[in-house]
Amino acid sequence: MKFLMRHMRKRTLRYFNLSLFLLPVMVFAQPKQRLMVDGIAAVVGNEVILISDVQLQYEATLKQSYSQQELDECIVFSEMLFQKLLLHQAEIDSISVSDAEVEGQLDARFDHLSAQLGGEKAVERYYEKSMYEMREEMRPLMKNQITAEKMRNTIIQDVSITPGEVQSYFDKVPSDSLPLMNLEVEIAQIVKYPEISREAELEAINRLKELKEKIETGTSFSSMAIFYSEDPGSSKEGGVYKGIKRGQFVPEFEAVAFNLKKGEISDPFKTEYGYHIVQLMDKKGQELDLRHILIKPKFKNEDLNNAKGFLDSLRVSINSGYMTFEEAAREFSEDDETKYNGGVMVNFQTGDTRWDVNNLDRQLFSNINDLNQGEVSKAVLWRKQDGSEAFRLLMLRKRSEPHKVNMRDDYQFIKTVAQQEKQKRVMDEWIEQRIEESYIKINPGLFDCELNEVWQALMAEN
Repeated sequence: MKFLMRHMRKRTLRYFNLSLFLLPVMVFAQPKQRLMVDGIAAVVGNEVILISDVQLQYEATLKQSYSQQELDECIVFSEMLFQKLLLHQAEIDSISVSDAEVEGQLDARFDHLSAQLGGEKAVERYYEKSMYEMREEMRPLMKNQITAEKMRNTIIQDVSITPGEVQSYFDKVPSDSLPLMNLEVEIAQIVKYPEISREAELEAINRLKELKEKIETGTSFSSMAIFYSEDPGSSKEGGVYKGIKRGQFVPEFEAVAFNLKKGEISDPFKTEYGYHIVQLMDKKGQELDLRHILIKPKFKNEDLNNAKGFLDSLRVSINSGYMTFEEAAREFSEDDETKYNGGVMVNFQTGDTRWDVNNLDRQLFSNINDLNQGEVSKAVLWRKQDGSEAFRLLMLRKRSEPHKVNMRDDYQFIKTVAQQEKQKRVMDEWIEQRIEESYIKINPGLFDCELNEVWQALMAEN
């Protein structure tokens, strides 16, 4: 059996993970790109894959995610075949994706790309396209990705693994094939957001009242949203969200939106994201098309300083033994994801509390790099991906030196790999069954490599 780390890397290139389509790979044709030979590479149900689609996805993925040694066009083609099979089944099973889900994922992808390249203008220069053009190109691709992921999740959602199966999986790995784990850390945090002054809230409310008045006297809602809304998910689209169902937005937002009449504009109201006005464009059963404007009250320097001062005082109490870090986190932290766990940060990719230092956010790594085990940092500024700011105390709970994988220290890691292997077996069985039931035609001999074994066998039958 191949050692675990190599095993995991290979699995990320296989169809079970949908890796090539669910990671933030931006696929855009660029003016200087080589001319592609086109034609039909495959048909899966009603889904068609063009040769140029495979070439474009391959070049984009190679450029952004992989080295030449790890990727070839057949891996990409195999993944695309699998995605089309999932989409074909999703259509049969009536699995749907809302516009809000698509726009949210687009925002996340472009925010990530902007952070990497240095802003939206840098992204536009890099791809030689406007943000609007790129979003238009990516929108149908993103919808397919989300739909395929939903379909995949319905197939493997009930796959669980017992401790006995984990042990059995580990026992089959030769001891000389066990990998070394990198330096890992366990981190806890206490988060404090600046308190927004009533003055700042009134400024946001009054601004929205002014915008509402302008709209009601003839100014375009769409234009006001583009110019003034601070919701990255909709501002560039004129504030529009379509096909909204209950449960997709926070309760305060839905309580207002679902009680509006067509064309009506709400008064300013508050959610955890700030203050909004909403206009109902259309209502079809329990689905809404709406547009909205978000204004976030602005923190003042005094508000930031107060939050920092609060955490600095709390650190003194912890260091003096008046309370433990875990007690302070449960009582005072304002981060719901960690406070009930005593502030401990969970790595959601692995389900473990340990973090490989190579995968830590640079800002976070710099904050904990000089801490000793059990030491608490001073209050540090935390700039989140959504643009909001907070201060936090960080504690280095544990530092694990590099070591060979073992059941005592690395159970969660081994469990994750073993469960992925079991999920792959379930997915293999599903693919084989659906291939028998679906119309699939693959154009043979397109690429100078071999397809995944499942599709290779099917191609031989064509």
